[in-house]
Amino acid sequence: MGGMPLNDMPWWRWRANVRSALHMLSDPGFHHSVWLAGQEGYGDVTDAVYRLVEDTWLDNWSAEKYVGAIFRDSAEAQLVDLAVLRVLRILHQVGPDAPVSAYLEHPGWPEAVHAAREAHVRLAVADGDDPDAAPRSLDVLRILTRA
Repeated sequence: MGGMPLNDMPWWRWRANVRSALHMLSDPGFHHSVWLAGQEGYGDVTDAVYRLVEDTWLDNWSAEKYVGAIFRDSAEAQLVDLAVLRVLRILHQVGPDAPVSAYLEHPGWPEAVHAAREAHVRLAVADGDDPDAAPRSLDVLRILTRA
């Protein structure tokens, strides 16, 4: 989130939260080195899902509603919708208080990770960022969205 200014979108803080969540959900190496290891500062799977849907209500309606406000175009919105649906299905099956390992061992997890990766890459590239950079901590996200 350092290339193109995030604040070129009207609801750029929401975009930052969605991007942060998708980034974490899309990175299997991160899942193992941070979430499974219990590293502080990045939350867990449930925290990422919450950032994905808390302000946007993407668990209730399509991201298409936010084209021009959070998402640049319908292609971004469609990829985000797919990722949200895949991740929420798993969250509802294993429960929000399940350990990280329950998510990672779920048979649908690789599909959810793939959908999150496609959405993450599309949004990161559109913002001029490197989609392969490591996810930023929640403290960094708070600093970025404070301005």
